[in-house]
Amino acid sequence: MDSRWHTIEISCTASPPVSVRVYSAEGKARTPPLVLYLRGGSFLEDKAEPAELPVAKALASSGAVVIEADYSTGSSNEFPAVIDRAFVALDCLSNSRKQYGSAKSLLFVAGEEAGGNVAAGLALKARDRMPGKLAGQILLSPMIDPLMASISMRDADRIGMRQRWAEGWSRYLAKACGAAHPYAAPCLCTRLDRVAPAMIFTAEDDPLRDETINYASRLRDAGIVVRLHVFPSGSGWTGLYRCEGGKWLSAVCDEFSGFVQDLKH
Repeated sequence: MDSRWHTIEISCTASPPVSVRVYSAEGKARTPPLVLYLRGGSFLEDKAEPAELPVAKALASSGAVVIEADYSTGSSNEFPAVIDRAFVALDCLSNSRKQYGSAKSLLFVAGEEAGGNVAAGLALKARDRMPGKLAGQILLSPMIDPLMASISMRDADRIGMRQRWAEGWSRYLAKACGAAHPYAAPCLCTRLDRVAPAMIFTAEDDPLRDETINYASRLRDAGIVVRLHVFPSGSGWTGLYRCEGGKWLSAVCDEFSGFVQDLKH
């Protein structure tokens, strides 16, 4: 597995360079899917972390080229700087597909927890700013509801995440004026039509379960193709918040392979 950090030099933009880490397995296909991956961290981690991400690594092992973008450095983990930096990486990847795959490689955005929020926000921004270029979005327990008032959120204390998520939301929306922008809190978006197809994961014992399932339902109501997978309680899914993998990784890869095949037809 090839996994290293390097810097993308952004041309034709005043934005500073964005650091990325590329996960790529040997013997990849001629037109591998390209995945821009955004880590979790509850909007509290200020810089790129050295630890490899289990999901990103697993997707790369299954044939994708995964590009993890460092959206925290330089953004103070605040909206809109986070979305702006992530969009620079997405736009750059879209325009340089041949560097990592081929001109025919499908482009995806993916993220876990806080990164799932950014991925969902990017899918909305891509619809508005680069229509037709994003093939799909992959959301793993996206942290998308700043109100934190769902029934499943009552379990957040059990895994020690309630205070962390509350602090993360406070930091992320520190510069937001009034109601949160749809790119910052996608669950509050009233216009979800024409956004990219979605593959969404959560678990029965996940505190973010209700907001995740609700968002999947709203996407479907807007006419978006959605693949929703809810892991059973005790599957170890919430280890995702501690940068841990588990037996569920193979299911995520299988679902992703099916998602890609469906989009090719």
